[in-house]
Amino acid sequence: MAGLLSGLESLGLGNLENMDIFGKEKKEAPAKQEKKAPEVPEFKETDFIYDKAYKCPVCDHDFTAKIMKTGKAKIKKPDFDLRLVYEGGFVAEKYDVVLCPTCGYATLTRYHGAVLPTQARLIKENITSNIVLTKYNEDTYSFEQALERYKIALACAVVKRSKASEKAFICLKTAWLLRSYREFLEAEEGDFTELIKTLTEQEAEYHSNAYNGFIEARSSEDVPIAGMDSVTLDYLLANLAFHLKDYPTCSRMVAGILSSPSAKPRMKDKVRELKEELAKIKQ
Repeated sequence: MAGLLSGLESLGLGNLENMDIFGKEKKEAPAKQEKKAPEVPEFKETDFIYDKAYKCPVCDHDFTAKIMKTGKAKIKKPDFDLRLVYEGGFVAEKYDVVLCPTCGYATLTRYHGAVLPTQARLIKENITSNIVLTKYNEDTYSFEQALERYKIALACAVVKRSKASEKAFICLKTAWLLRSYREFLEAEEGDFTELIKTLTEQEAEYHSNAYNGFIEARSSEDVPIAGMDSVTLDYLLANLAFHLKDYPTCSRMVAGILSSPSAKPRMKDKVRELKEELAKIKQ
């Protein structure tokens, strides 16, 4: 007997001719779901920054600058010179310069605020009248753009006759930026040998100027200096002195911290590690 669906072959459906019309569908066993590892959130650089509104104390124009979101990025470790290294490769120092796009006045966020009339005049005469600013259209600052901003900030600090500590702090943070740039290139594919060499040399130069500036500030300014108490500043100077091979100063700073009643145990532990490294050099 022909089936109810016989003849479907002529329609190209011969494979359906012998189907059981009222047969129950066989339930397929549910596929075993593999346990997925918890997803690690991927962050973009824009997740850590935002546009903050500022008023320029030199020309009174309103503008915005890209600034790091406080507490958003997680700290992985601090470097010997207090540079903070963040998880995910976020480079915080790229976003610590406030630059007015109208008159060219730039400063670190820590120092952004009122300026004296004489300082404003010096900026207008020496910076505003000559500067040709680069326009940024990207959502983030490149290393080159960030470095340009730091150089303008340092020029402004020199022109307005800032304290030694402000100029030293700009130099220190520029050294951090240069090291981050170098580390970025070292992880990239391609031959960046010459550029890496240049960045290394520039980092050393900025370190040297930061060191000399903080030495001067230590003897002429009251604490806190660039937000650092005396113990933290001496720890920074001890590490910079060691890095720059000024071992007598390093030894003196180490001894001072270890004998200081205000130095916390954790700080003294770090200094003892530095003292051990210093002893190896002296052997």
